[in-house]
Amino acid sequence: MTNRKIAGTLALLTAAALGASVPSAARAAAPAPCSGSSTVKETLPNGTTWQLCWRIHDKAGLVLTQVYVSTKRNPQPVQVLDSIRLAQLHVPYDTGDMEFDDLTDIGMGGYALETLDGDDCKGGSARLGSDGSAEPAQRKVLCVSAEPAGLAYRAREESWGENGPEAGTLYSRQGHDLVLRTISKLSWYEYVTEFRLRDDGQISARLGATGDLAPGSEADAARGWPIGKGDAFKATMHYHNAFWRVDFNIAGKGGEKVQQYDTALDGRGEMAAKLKTTRTDIATEGTFTKVDQRWWRLASQASKNTDGHQRSYELVTGGNDRYQGHPETKPDVTFTEKNACEKYASGNASDPECPPNSRTVLDFVKDKQKLTDPVMWVRVGFHHVPRDEDQSPMPMHWQGFDLVPRDFTAMNPLTPDGRIGQNGNPEPAPEPEPSGVQPSNPQPSQG
Repeated sequence: MTNRKIAGTLALLTAAALGASVPSAARAAAPAPCSGSSTVKETLPNGTTWQLCWRIHDKAGLVLTQVYVSTKRNPQPVQVLDSIRLAQLHVPYDTGDMEFDDLTDIGMGGYALETLDGDDCKGGSARLGSDGSAEPAQRKVLCVSAEPAGLAYRAREESWGENGPEAGTLYSRQGHDLVLRTISKLSWYEYVTEFRLRDDGQISARLGATGDLAPGSEADAARGWPIGKGDAFKATMHYHNAFWRVDFNIAGKGGEKVQQYDTALDGRGEMAAKLKTTRTDIATEGTFTKVDQRWWRLASQASKNTDGHQRSYELVTGGNDRYQGHPETKPDVTFTEKNACEKYASGNASDPECPPNSRTVLDFVKDKQKLTDPVMWVRVGFHHVPRDEDQSPMPMHWQGFDLVPRDFTAMNPLTPDGRIGQNGNPEPAPEPEPSGVQPSNPQPSQG
C-alpha cells in the first residue's frame, strides 16, 4: 500500500468537511439525508427535480454534495455527483510583485462570506446557514432561485399538402435553471460562487468577479491599462486562475471510467473531408490539456440508461486563458484517484496525517495511481486586463465550465409527448406527393 493510500485512510474522517466521501462500495443508492436547512430540493417548471445537500467550508466556500436529479419522464432520482466545489483561486499580478492563493490564504467562508442583502437574491430565497468559521454564525448566505434559461428546444414538423410543404405541429419550450450562489468579499474583489443546475440535466460551475479594482497598483504600459484621466495611472493586469474539484458518483455506483476523445482528418470523401474520432481510456492519474476537437467524459461502468448505453457526463470548457507562470496552472484538467489529503489544487495544506510534499495537483499525480474512483480537477483561467468600465463597481465577469449529460437518459428529458416515439427511429418515409406537385426549393439534408 502506498503512503498516499495509508494517509488517505487515516484522514478519512476529515474528508466530509470538503465533500469527500467514503469509498464507493460503502455508498448508499438513495439520497443521503441531511438536515432540513442544509437540503435543497426544488422542482423546476418543466418537471425536473434537483435534490442536494449544501454547506459552507471556511476555505472552499460553497460545497454541494449528494446531488441527485429526476425528471418528469424519469421520476426515480439518480445521483450525479458526490461533491463539487472550488479548489483554489490563484491570483498573480503581471508585475510579478503580488501573488495570492485566495482559498488557502484567506478562504471563501468565515468572515469573507457575505450576508445576502439588497438585490443579492432578488426573486430567490435567501437560506440561513453556517458561515463555516471557527465560531459559526447562522446568516442568510445561500441564494436559491429558479431562473429562465432561454429556449430549451424548438422543432416544427412539416407535411406535404396539395400546394407543397405545410407547417405542422410546433414544439417549443423555455428552459429553467436551479441556481445556487454565495458571495465572498476578499479585499477589494467580491466573488460569486454559482452553480446552475438545468432542467435538461446540465450542471454549470461558475465564478463571478465584481467589486473594485485594487487601488495603488501602478504599472507600466506593458503590464497595466490606463484608467482615469490620461495615462497618469495604470491599473495592473492580473490573472484569476480558478480550480474546481469534481467528484462524480453516477447512480450511486462510483468507479467511473475516464475517457478522452480526439477527432482528426481522415482523408477526403466525395464532397468534404472525412473525420475520425478515437477514444483513449485514461487508466492512471495524469494532467491533460485541451486542444481542438478534444474532450473528456466520465462514464459509469455499472449504470446504463434504458437504451443500454453507459451513463456519463462530458466536460465542456469555454474561454480559458492558460497561465504560464506555474506548472500546476498549465493543465486544463487533472484526474486523480480520490484521496482525502488532496484538498486544494495549489497551496494544499499539509496536516500530520498527510504527505508533506503534496502541495499541488502535479504532486497528486506523481505516483500514477490506477484510477478506480477518479476525481476531476478543472482549471479555468481569466487574464484580467482592466478597462475604464471596471470602475465602479466593476461589472461582473464570469469563468467556469459545464458538465453535460451524455447518454444519462435515453432521450432528452424534456421530450414532448408528440416526439416520444422518435427514440432512435429514422424519420418516417414521406407520403407520395400529389401528381404534378414538386417540392419548392428542395435542400440537401444537413443531418
